[in-house]
Amino acid sequence: MEPQPVSEQDIQPHSVWQSIILHLLPGVLLLLFFVLAVPIVENLGLPLRFAPLLGILLVLIPFELGVLFYEGKKRNGKLSLRGVVVYRERIPLGQYFLWVPLLIVWSSICALLLSPFGDFLIKTVFSWLPAWFTYSDNSGTSRIILVVMVTVYGIANVSAAIVEELYFRGYLMPRLSRLKGWAPLVNTVLFSLQHFLTPWQQLFIILGVLPQAYVVSRKRNIYLGILAHGLLNLLSTILLSVSVFG
Repeated sequence: MEPQPVSEQDIQPHSVWQSIILHLLPGVLLLLFFVLAVPIVENLGLPLRFAPLLGILLVLIPFELGVLFYEGKKRNGKLSLRGVVVYRERIPLGQYFLWVPLLIVWSSICALLLSPFGDFLIKTVFSWLPAWFTYSDNSGTSRIILVVMVTVYGIANVSAAIVEELYFRGYLMPRLSRLKGWAPLVNTVLFSLQHFLTPWQQLFIILGVLPQAYVVSRKRNIYLGILAHGLLNLLSTILLSVSVFG
């Protein structure tokens, strides 16, 4: 028999500081890894984009999964996400075909409209950052290395989307239940703030992710967020491939 989904009433809310730390810590760890990895990647003659990609695969994803399974072990006595990741209620299949495309279109429009603003922030507000922080120059890189880079980007990007939804929307957001209707907004803002590697994208992340957080919370269905986030990151991989090889 399939176990019944766990509701927010069955979980213990986090304290304010616990929520803040658990939201921001993944970004802090990724930033530290990135700064340490850049000289190594540079000495190997690889594109600097490998530094954050390796950080996602070696630090971000293991940390977030580690927290989830640690909590699962405490709660269930085994490596299980039951009672840890909530919002797993069933919804009609047609809801997926409605909400997932709408969320993807909304985030894509936000990205298109706010991209010039992000470029403006890089040149002004964040002009003090070193050039390697944007890791966008692939000149002089062999085609085989670029193929590997785009492949790793796709794997890391889609995997991160799945794990981030489990961690941020399935685990952390329900534990902001004291905030009631404000929980998706606070969760989204903190999720945006932990993107320390791309601070110029804060507005885009908030506007692009906020409807998704509300839909997941309202429908009590984490899979909507996983599908939307995963497909968006897959689209990002395709766009990177076009920009690199086009």
